[in-house]
Amino acid sequence: MKIVTYNFYLCMLCMAFLSLFTTACSKYQTTKTDVKNTEVYYSQWYTPTIWSGRTGEWFFNVSAPKLTQDNIENGVILAYVWLTADSNSSTAIRPLPAYTVGSTWSFLIRQYGKIEITNDMISHPLTTDKIRFVVIPATSSLKATAAKYKTKTSLTSLPYNQACKLFNIKDSLLKQ
Repeated sequence: MKIVTYNFYLCMLCMAFLSLFTTACSKYQTTKTDVKNTEVYYSQWYTPTIWSGRTGEWFFNVSAPKLTQDNIENGVILAYVWLTADSNSSTAIRPLPAYTVGSTWSFLIRQYGKIEITNDMISHPLTTDKIRFVVIPATSSLKATAAKYKTKTSLTSLPYNQACKLFNIKDSLLKQ
């Protein structure tokens, strides 16, 4: 019985240690948009220091306190990736999910308060790529914005520069 208890605590300690290395501190900025004063939250650009997983199943987690139950279930979450070795352009910022040569980038929300960035590359993803997400809370102005784009899908595939203009997001990666 002692061995089982010891193994359980050792496993829990390893999981906590792994979580510490795969979860970044969340830094949010809030902006009032031109879309009827909607408050939108956007993260800093994250550069993963370490990817977890294995060939075809890479991921890293980011702490995201603004990913509340209400924002996830009723709002809209946008995520973007800037790839340092992008085949199209070194300045392209792609909405997720995104397909690039040989891999698909996406994101999952498995629990409130965290976002998981995923990649199905065969080789280990670079640690120089950058990822950012935007949280648009469920408000009447969000409905007005969504009405302009017709569907949630068209809103989630909104090009990054258009999202920055629409939601008044300041970005050093773009020349504004």
